[in-house]
Amino acid sequence: MEQPYGSYTPPPSYGYPPPAPPTNGLAIASLVLSLLGLIGVLPLLGTVLGLIFGYSARNQIAQSRGTQGGEGLAKAGIIMGWVTLGIWALGICAIIIFGVAVPGGLASCALCADLESLLQGY
Repeated sequence: MEQPYGSYTPPPSYGYPPPAPPTNGLAIASLVLSLLGLIGVLPLLGTVLGLIFGYSARNQIAQSRGTQGGEGLAKAGIIMGWVTLGIWALGICAIIIFGVAVPGGLASCALCADLESLLQGY
């Protein structure tokens, strides 16, 4: 039986798999910035930018309909960014609790004492 519109024959692959789509640049930037935020090179800025770039990359990859890759990199950047923000939040809570629970408050902390002496000048 003959098909009315002809048949489609895919181009030969010569035994090789088709090339992978190019990786989205924002996905790579998200992972790198979140990693830099986690290790403390860009503590808060890297984390926030990593989250923003990660969500933007996932949106662009979804809209590209398969012409861009990097979904896993974007997800890793987002997860690492949220974990880093959680660590920051726990650290801030620990500083607040430490300052309230310790007799003498935050003045017993050398860094806090330096900050307090700087703020007294204003």
